[in-house]
Amino acid sequence: MNILILGSGGREHAFAWKINQSPLCDRLYIAPGNAGTAHLGANAPLSPTDFPAVKKFVLENEIEMVVVGPEVPLVEGIWDYFANDEHLKDVFVVGPSQAGAQLEGSKAFSKKFMAEYGIPTAGYREFSGEEVEEGVAYLATQTPPIVLKADGLAAGKGVLILPTIEKAQRELRAMLGGKFGNASSRVVIEEFLDGIEFSVFVLTDGKDYKILPVAKDYKRIGEGDKGLNTGGMGAVSPPPFVTKELMQKVEDRIVKPTIDGIRKREMNYDGFVFIGLIRVGGEPYVIEYNCRMGDPETEVVLPRLENDLVELLLSVRDGKLTEQQIIESENAAVTVFLVSGGYPEAYEKGKEIKGLEHIKDSIIFHAGTTVKDGKIVTNGGRVLALTSYGTTFAEAASLSTLNAGLVSFEGKNFRKDIGFDL
Repeated sequence: MNILILGSGGREHAFAWKINQSPLCDRLYIAPGNAGTAHLGANAPLSPTDFPAVKKFVLENEIEMVVVGPEVPLVEGIWDYFANDEHLKDVFVVGPSQAGAQLEGSKAFSKKFMAEYGIPTAGYREFSGEEVEEGVAYLATQTPPIVLKADGLAAGKGVLILPTIEKAQRELRAMLGGKFGNASSRVVIEEFLDGIEFSVFVLTDGKDYKILPVAKDYKRIGEGDKGLNTGGMGAVSPPPFVTKELMQKVEDRIVKPTIDGIRKREMNYDGFVFIGLIRVGGEPYVIEYNCRMGDPETEVVLPRLENDLVELLLSVRDGKLTEQQIIESENAAVTVFLVSGGYPEAYEKGKEIKGLEHIKDSIIFHAGTTVKDGKIVTNGGRVLALTSYGTTFAEAASLSTLNAGLVSFEGKNFRKDIGFDL
């Protein structure tokens, strides 16, 4: 079958790498893709949110499956666009409907969903732009640190953890005043949970589900988890602190009621639920939902998944997910991200990348790259992810870190401690 992947990052390169291995895939396209995906299929100069252009491409290239990588087209309703179009309705879109995507698209929606179905999460209140003073007064009754979350999508920048009530009050005014545009027209004030985070990925058809390999990402720019939050500086799978007992609690208290809630609300949901979790005193709590796979976690989850991914996705389409058994590699996997100088703040693009030919025993996943004048150059904040296997985390982390040092581009930065804390 002909398959189209929408997106251009490391997650989409990992999808292309995995899907390309399947004998069920005849022709693979990635839109818009990057310098790495071009070696696995054909890149197409399409915006994932330009639905009419996507439709034209799908029909012209006889696409039967569309795998949606990023969240924005899902929140904007690409599933619904296909389902309501006479010419597209038989194309299988991997992702939820616009209603299902609200689990990520609105923090307030997801918190109400969790409350309705008894899913453990931090206590919260939400405030709109008309309730600024009420929100400021509420903050005065809280104990720092305080978590503020923009209700809508804010490109990963809409979650702030503030150390004092005064700073939280200033940020609340700024957010409700338009700091993140429409994304922060409503703000969720959340109880701070102190623990260790991990990510659980669920493949579902809205009724049944399968849990994929578990991962942990590293969000801070600096070693020792210091500095600004980023889109992710690396990831590991499986986190050794996620025991069978903890995962049983996650499945019973979180995964099952989440899928039950999706079913009871009659959301059309054929895709991934990413559950961001935190372990507090041995108990799991939900930090957030995403309506797609995470990045950089996908770069360790898919390499540890030994199933044919296309076969798994088709079982979702055909209502046969319960017949599948998830097969995980016994090896650990660690990915280290190379990022542009200045990231996650201002950075330059167009820097030539050298040394890729020296990489041995690591999988190179391109994220922010493109080709210019025949050379691979940087085209984003997060540039490359290097994923390695190992019988131990130390072995996998050492290999990824070693290979990260062999790649060069002006301003290159990466964390040398990914995985070593485990």
